[in-house]
Amino acid sequence: AVVSTQSTGESLFQRCLLKVLNLDLWKFYLTYVKETKRLLPNFREKMMKAYEFALDKVGIDVASGNIWSDYVNFIKDGEAAGSYAENQKIMAIRRVYQRAVMMPLSNVEQLWRDYSTFEQNVNEIIAKKLLEERSRDYQNARRVAKDYEATTRGLTRGAPAVPPQNNAEERQQIEMWKKYIGWEKNNPMRSDDNSLIKKRVMYAYEQALLTWGHHPDIWYEAALFLERSANLVHEKGDTQSATNWRDEVAALYEKATKGLLKNNLLLHFAYADYEESRMKPEECHKIYNELVNTVTDPTLVYVQYMKFARRAEGIKAARGVFKKARDDKRSSYHVYVASALMEYYTTKSKDIALKIFELGLKKFPKNTAYILKYLNHLAHQNDDNTTRVLFERVLTSLEKDQSWPIWSEFLSFESNVGDLASLIKVEKRRSNAFESECKMKETSLLVDRYKYLDLYPCTTQELRAMDYQVEQDNSQIRGFLAPNKTALNNREQPTKGSGGVARPDFSHMVPFSPLPSSSMRANQVFGYPIPAAASDLLSNMPPPHCFHGPFVAVDKLIKIIAEKCPQSFEAMLEKMAASENMDVDQYMSTTDRGDRSKKRHLDEEEDDGPTRTTAPPAFDLYRMRQQRRHDTAAM
Repeated sequence: AVVSTQSTGESLFQRCLLKVLNLDLWKFYLTYVKETKRLLPNFREKMMKAYEFALDKVGIDVASGNIWSDYVNFIKDGEAAGSYAENQKIMAIRRVYQRAVMMPLSNVEQLWRDYSTFEQNVNEIIAKKLLEERSRDYQNARRVAKDYEATTRGLTRGAPAVPPQNNAEERQQIEMWKKYIGWEKNNPMRSDDNSLIKKRVMYAYEQALLTWGHHPDIWYEAALFLERSANLVHEKGDTQSATNWRDEVAALYEKATKGLLKNNLLLHFAYADYEESRMKPEECHKIYNELVNTVTDPTLVYVQYMKFARRAEGIKAARGVFKKARDDKRSSYHVYVASALMEYYTTKSKDIALKIFELGLKKFPKNTAYILKYLNHLAHQNDDNTTRVLFERVLTSLEKDQSWPIWSEFLSFESNVGDLASLIKVEKRRSNAFESECKMKETSLLVDRYKYLDLYPCTTQELRAMDYQVEQDNSQIRGFLAPNKTALNNREQPTKGSGGVARPDFSHMVPFSPLPSSSMRANQVFGYPIPAAASDLLSNMPPPHCFHGPFVAVDKLIKIIAEKCPQSFEAMLEKMAASENMDVDQYMSTTDRGDRSKKRHLDEEEDDGPTRTTAPPAFDLYRMRQQRRHDTAAM
């Protein structure tokens, strides 16, 4: 049972290790080897091979420092009998240390200290020379490790791969991953070794694909980088590396199309084009045939398959693919259009193209999109009679709700090649066919006569005013009568209000939030600070320009309060003076001096204006109090 379990575990590692460069998985693999192989006589040899295998695949990971440290400790723990074995052990430890301190690892500083101690213990004389030789590489690795930490801060690792969610968090994470990959492409190690640059960049792509494997753009960008790297080393004369890397490109496409994106057409087509560029047509046939049997709608696959067959093997091979597509009930009209135009442009044969269009018309007699493609092709053949015959054929076979696009195309055709009488005749026939829809729409019908492509004899506002149906389709207005049932592509129509008038899309509108005036501070009124409670009250009130009355005459209000409630007014003055630690007379004097100072300040600002006499305020508290005391003394 134990042997069976070990065999199952090893088979799982064989399936997953090379495909999933996850650091935790590789650490678990080393633990597994250490626990299951320790009783074997060649355990140390197998364990060292496992360490070398792991470091070759994930040793460039910034978090792989523990694996390097464990590898050194494992070698140190080994027994060495004799001076020769001891020297071999020292050489092995030195090689691992020297490789580790060149890597931008999270614990590279600790590894450098351990290496320095190791060399000092071995031989102090040669230690200084060896450390000086590696110091520059260590400093470079230390710098890159710090840059790596800043570049990758915030990256999500270890999350399960899910299909695109198209939310803000996902877009932010993908942008950060691409930033990190771009950082690796810029060669932060400043290395001249193309193999090391390629390895680091591809490892970054592998890490990104562990979480974002459902995004085809990341797969394609990785394959494109690898292909360009292969071409670069080939130009430099390293043909062996170029060949190996090109095989890796094919393996990467194979991994993508056999895994998470097995139904993604984009990567399959890119894979086929790559194999075609390598002069391997048999691989392309294999890709297309497997894809045809996998997807639900193989129409686009057949179209691209025909194009490949024509490029690689000629028009006869493309006809064979077209025959296969015709027999496939899942195919749509597009394969007929693609094959007919391919015959027309490649063999220059009008007859073959027309026969293919006729075959398609028999299979799709009521498909307005296909009929329009056929009519458009005939119109470019300068065969007016054949084109008119086809118009008559399809108009008699189509239902009313399907025929409007055909009538519009017929009108456009007569406008280009016919005379005025034939044009008016088609307009009348269309009006009779759509009598209820065209009633009281004479002006709109006239617009259809004079429009050309995206040019119209009226402005958009004028068209909407006359209830001309305005639909945005490739930035063109389609026509005054284009209801849902006659839309060529059955797209959802814009929201209309009553009477067919276009209404704005309120879903994108936000509530109005006026900004405060930059000329007024929230905590000041006429330049004087106000209490916090009043400031909070003002912040919750509407802005001043929203109030249009009635306005309160403050002076008159205070005078009425003083006359009606003299005792309350006196108490209010005493309270205000007490808050300033003054008696009433001092407080009133201070207030009066402040008023006179403000008055002088205003007079200085108006020194260029005419001289004028300023009357005393209508309600002067100080004067009133002095007058009241004078009256009391006189009594």
